[in-house]
Amino acid sequence: MFSNQYANIIVSSVSVYVFIIIAIRISGRKELTQLSVVDLVFILLISNAVQNAMVGQNTSLAGGLLAAGTLFFVNFILKEIMYRFSKFSKLLQGEAIMLIYNGVLNKQNLKRAKLSIDEIEEAVREHGVSEIKDVNLAVLEVDGNISVLSDNYNNKSVKKRKAHKIINKNI
Repeated sequence: MFSNQYANIIVSSVSVYVFIIIAIRISGRKELTQLSVVDLVFILLISNAVQNAMVGQNTSLAGGLLAAGTLFFVNFILKEIMYRFSKFSKLLQGEAIMLIYNGVLNKQNLKRAKLSIDEIEEAVREHGVSEIKDVNLAVLEVDGNISVLSDNYNNKSVKKRKAHKIINKNI
């Protein structure tokens, strides 16, 4: 691509970074903080598949560090842009989805979030609330966690989804 192999590593690394973000967003991932075995294998295979695309024939320490440094830099810049421009952040990460309001399940949003009634009932119980009718507000956050407010909005809890759960987000 470029005559300078290091410029080629930088451009390739940025391209792969952008591609992976877009691909993950389009594929509908909801959470990366807790991976299933399938998710872990997928990420390992993707990283192996794109490694050569970033560094090409350059297997030197300098080439690897340059690729890694480029990824860190692009990630830092992207986080800054997301912080400064909320519309861009919403486009990239999505928005929180209200699942329950005043004890009433929002079935349309549940379907949009691709959550079953059993999954939302389980999440409510994990928050210490026995029934959906006792929940004031439940929200599927952009990071895949479900926040639950109960007891007239006095009891708030946020719990991470279990590692064996795979929740896809409909974008």
